Amino acid sequence: MNWFNLSLRLNGFPISKARGVLKQIQGISPEHYPQHIEERRTEIVTHHLKNNAFYRSLNANTAYSNWGDLPVMTKRDLQVPIASRLSEGFKPKRVYINKTSGSSGDPFIFAKDKWCHALTWAVIMDRFSWYDIDVNRSSQARFYGIPLDKKGYYKERFKDWLGNRYRFSVFDLSQTAFERCLNKFSNTAFNYINGYTSAIVQFAKFLDSKGIILSSVCPSLKVCMVTSEMLFEDDKTLMERVFGIPIVNEYGASELDLIAFQHPDGRWLLNNETLYVEILDENDQPLPNGQEGRVVITSLFNKAHPFIRYDIGDIGIISEGHGPNNTVLEKLIGRTNDIAYLPSGKKAAGLTFYYITKSIIEDDGNVKEFIIIQLKKDLFKIQYTSDTELDSGEKEVIANEMINYLERGIRIEFERLSKLERSKSGKLKQFISKINQES
Repeated sequence: MNWFNLSLRLNGFPISKARGVLKQIQGISPEHYPQHIEERRTEIVTHHLKNNAFYRSLNANTAYSNWGDLPVMTKRDLQVPIASRLSEGFKPKRVYINKTSGSSGDPFIFAKDKWCHALTWAVIMDRFSWYDIDVNRSSQARFYGIPLDKKGYYKERFKDWLGNRYRFSVFDLSQTAFERCLNKFSNTAFNYINGYTSAIVQFAKFLDSKGIILSSVCPSLKVCMVTSEMLFEDDKTLMERVFGIPIVNEYGASELDLIAFQHPDGRWLLNNETLYVEILDENDQPLPNGQEGRVVITSLFNKAHPFIRYDIGDIGIISEGHGPNNTVLEKLIGRTNDIAYLPSGKKAAGLTFYYITKSIIEDDGNVKEFIIIQLKKDLFKIQYTSDTELDSGEKEVIANEMINYLERGIRIEFERLSKLERSKSGKLKQFISKINQES
């Protein structure tokens, strides 16, 4: 049985219809595609100007006439309670709600209507099929985080069971943990690997040190798909050699969709079916193909919550490829996460801090930005900006969460600032290490 499809349908996500509509979009000819995109843009903007008070508050004009006159939305704009950002006719209990990882330092809660979320999964299924992967039948080795509280832990394990996947936690990247991973691969017919880049790279380095080719241990493996963090070329080369399978790079955002996915021919194809992607300069003006600028994205189907000309916080370059419905992401700058090295010798992926900092992501938007700096192996500093200072109780909760996810014996300092230092690209890197790796 297609358990994953069934779970989506039972939760109100019409996945079969979404897959059919996606095929229809993909069947639009290149000469008619610009008109299709224009119609989708007009429809989504008109909908939100009419039905979303939050989006109207961002616009100088209440009637849509020119795309370039629309404001560019930022994550800071969205740090208000979710109920005030929903369109008329949509209630929190009847939409898909989640939290961003905060990897750029600007966490917030977002919403998608159920049709939009079904289309998100339709796109993922379509891209995975390029590599003969079926999410209902193919077995996944998943390198992700997992909540440590009992309810959250078993909820994710149940979702993993429905999705035919086994989860390797990125909170422990020790040699002992990787020995267990290797043993699991030798006894399980996994078809593909999916997860955070940094953790999978560490596993590849472990295998390399052992002189092991993973595909010889697990011959059923077809492909490895990495996400959420920058994939560097030397790491990709190592992984291809040590895993013995193709390494595929994906670029996405939980609040939007799958943004780009590496085609088997090597090109990083943009998702032009459910998203409209622009590259803008510092004055919000569109740049021609081939020039580097800010990645700004519009969700063409999310009627519950506006993501219109939304600055995701990355810098990139796009090119036309083989036509307007087949554009290519030539370059992406950013999205790297360091490894945390702890006193015991344990290592943890930088996205571990996504699970830790959930404790400071509040719907009232008090904490605006944050970064976590590792000053010593046992000393971390959390720098943050907020409307009001975190009180001693809130700080204690955060410190306890860090100890819970990492290990005992670490110290946590807090520093509230009026402004956090940003990188050249304009992003905040959520985790910064000031130590010399394993020294």
